[in-house]
Amino acid sequence: MAILAPALALAIPAPPAIAQSTLDAAERAKVLAHGPWPLPWSGDPSNRVSTKHDAIAFGERLFFDTRLSQNGLVSCAACHQPKKTWTDGHARAIGLGVADRNTPTIANVRYAHWFGWDGAHDSLWAQSLRPILDPREMGMTVEAVAGVVRATSMFSCHYRKAFGRAPPADDVAVFVDVGKALAAFQETIATARTPFDDFRDALARNDHSAMARYPAAALRGLKLFVGRGQCNVCHAGPAFTNGEFSDIGVGFFVAQGQVDAGRHEGIRKLRTNPFNLLGAWNDDGARRTATGTRHVALEHRNFGEFKVPGLRSVAETAPYMHNGSAKTLRDAVRHYSELDPDRVHSDGGQLLKPLRFSDAEIDDLVAFLGTLSAPSQDFRRRQTVEPDCD
Repeated sequence: MAILAPALALAIPAPPAIAQSTLDAAERAKVLAHGPWPLPWSGDPSNRVSTKHDAIAFGERLFFDTRLSQNGLVSCAACHQPKKTWTDGHARAIGLGVADRNTPTIANVRYAHWFGWDGAHDSLWAQSLRPILDPREMGMTVEAVAGVVRATSMFSCHYRKAFGRAPPADDVAVFVDVGKALAAFQETIATARTPFDDFRDALARNDHSAMARYPAAALRGLKLFVGRGQCNVCHAGPAFTNGEFSDIGVGFFVAQGQVDAGRHEGIRKLRTNPFNLLGAWNDDGARRTATGTRHVALEHRNFGEFKVPGLRSVAETAPYMHNGSAKTLRDAVRHYSELDPDRVHSDGGQLLKPLRFSDAEIDDLVAFLGTLSAPSQDFRRRQTVEPDCD
């Protein structure tokens, strides 16, 4: 029988190629750096009602209500639609008018430290105030918002439950608290685990069987992402973003004679914003949350830089880029493949160069990016009874 053993061994089919064997040590380390997911999170010290149930409920009411707009027809959810992964599908946001920039998803926004394409805000609650005042989005004033909260029994009831007092006479205080309630709600919106996360965790524990379930095309795309493409340099970490800003050669002309200066103008706005974290409305008394704001410096290279977006659920958030100029995910990948170095600011984006991907490689990258989406998540508004305000 022992004589038959070699022949029997040869007759047994070879096991399928193990995914780990296609990743060298450097690639493996880079892949593991994109997890685990979800990330831990403990609330925002600059917002005294962050994580509080009553504030989340108030923020949700505000988010979907149109009474915070000038014409009574536009809500935050008009641009950040749950069924569209908290975006709107338009190249540029549409409220009372058409804005200059694409609507980014608010999924996973709780992990950010700069907010907006230009980083003009250093907290989620301050960012939440901006569209309310923008004449092209919701077109309100501080006084009008405070008046609506006081005059609407449901709003004033929620306000008392969230903040432990009736809406005060100070219009600015009420307005800021509206932003903090909106932020408390948005902090609850996070993406679920994805096929990539299953692969990454299987890789971490050397589970070859689980790794083998990851699509071959996606694995090839992942190798390009962390290898020749060096996409992970900017789209880093578990959220697939470094949270900073870059010039990637996308045009910054909004219209003839009108330029979107991006981060350069964002820093200017941040410094003069009365609601920034250096100001009186930061609930973090020690101002530890304001370190980045205190030290951010305005430099020439910031002109034309825009925030590096996270890539989780990216396949569901077309169109892409700060101006919505890339209609599809393939268009976005092709931009980097065919990048014109002359369009990249001389002081920024120094890592960028044309990657010259083949059509097959673009297909693989798109396949990988598709594995960053979780199975369909239906957001359901809370059907809660109005709080007892007696």
